[in-house]
Amino acid sequence: MAATADDHALAANLAKTAGDILIRLRTDAVVSGKALGALGDQVANTFLTCALRELRPDDGLLSEEEAADPVRFSRSRVWIVDPLDGTREYSEGRSDWAVHVAMCVDGVPVVSAVAIPGEGEVWSTAEPAAAGPCANRKIVVSRTRPPAEAEAVAKALGGELEGMGSAGAKTMAVVRGDVVAYVHSGGQYEWDSCAPAGVAAAFGLHVSRIDGSPLIYNQTDTYMPDLIVCRPEFTEQILAAVRGAKVSA
Repeated sequence: MAATADDHALAANLAKTAGDILIRLRTDAVVSGKALGALGDQVANTFLTCALRELRPDDGLLSEEEAADPVRFSRSRVWIVDPLDGTREYSEGRSDWAVHVAMCVDGVPVVSAVAIPGEGEVWSTAEPAAAGPCANRKIVVSRTRPPAEAEAVAKALGGELEGMGSAGAKTMAVVRGDVVAYVHSGGQYEWDSCAPAGVAAAFGLHVSRIDGSPLIYNQTDTYMPDLIVCRPEFTEQILAAVRGAKVSA
């Protein structure tokens, strides 16, 4: 069964509402630090999974915060969610965290929403448009582990690296036009990239594995360690730089 307009609207609404809940939870400051992050993960996951099981009972579901349900392998439509991407950033009071809600059809994210609650933003396939113009050559990377491939890309483009929190926040920085690319290697899972990749593709950006191969979701092994999101005019230059970095490693 293909996606419907209601699916796109639902994803956007769920991402926004979960984000609103997380903002309120952090504002009330009942707990702090790691305890706040753990509570945020739990509360957002309960909201999203309960809502999806009620509203889309025939679809599969995969969430970072639950044991994987093998029933999803028998479904064409599978929702993949990260209730709180960037738990550390959330617990530190930063804005570079996100809520990811996506629905794949046969492994391809066709419905996606990424909320950046700290910035009051929701990006989704409900209202796709062209990505914003970018006037720089910045490459956004993980705050804690920038990959060597990204350093090669920055050198090739004459740009610089910029650290940021969640995968959703980094990908939306490319969509927004704040940076030219997001390059990641070294560890992610399907829920980290599924919704961001779906939104980025809908906004006309290049999205792939770091070797240029497509991102395929709802796999037995949910580990998906690398990702490139970039403006299409830089795709070949970025992929060539990555290949060069791997050869010299």
